[in-house]
Amino acid sequence: MRFTTTIVLDGNNTGIEVPAEIMSALGAEKRIPVVVTIGSHSYRSSVATYKGRLMISLSAANRTAANVAGGDEVEVEIERDTGSRTVTIPAELARAFVDEPDAKARFEAFSYTNQNRIALSIESAKTDVTRARRVDAALSELR
Repeated sequence: MRFTTTIVLDGNNTGIEVPAEIMSALGAEKRIPVVVTIGSHSYRSSVATYKGRLMISLSAANRTAANVAGGDEVEVEIERDTGSRTVTIPAELARAFVDEPDAKARFEAFSYTNQNRIALSIESAKTDVTRARRVDAALSELR
C-alpha cells in the first residue's frame, strides 16, 4: 500500500503518520508489524498509536539511509511484515550473558522492538569504550 505524507517531527521523535484507511486495510490489532519503504530504503517497524495518531517510528539511521528529514513530503510504501522477528545478539552482550543468565532471560522476554533497541545501541558504538558502556547500561536495564 502506498501513500504520500509529510514526515512528522515531534520534539526528539520523528515518524510517519499512517492514514486510517491504510490502517484499516492492515488489520485491527493495536500494534501491527510492517515493512516500510521510502525511496529505495526499506526497514522493519510497527504501526502503533502515539499521542492519538497512528505512527511508524523513523529513526535517525533510517532517515539518513532514506535521505529524508522531518517536514519532508515523501511517498511511503508499507506492507504487513509476516517474517520472523528475531534479533541477533551482539557478541559483547552474548559474552556478558554467560555470567548473567537472568539478564539474558529478561532480554529474551522483551519485544522485538526493545531487543532491537538494545542491540542497535551496542552495534552502533564507534569505540570499544562506548560499546562496553552500552553493554553495561543494557545489563543494568535487564537486572
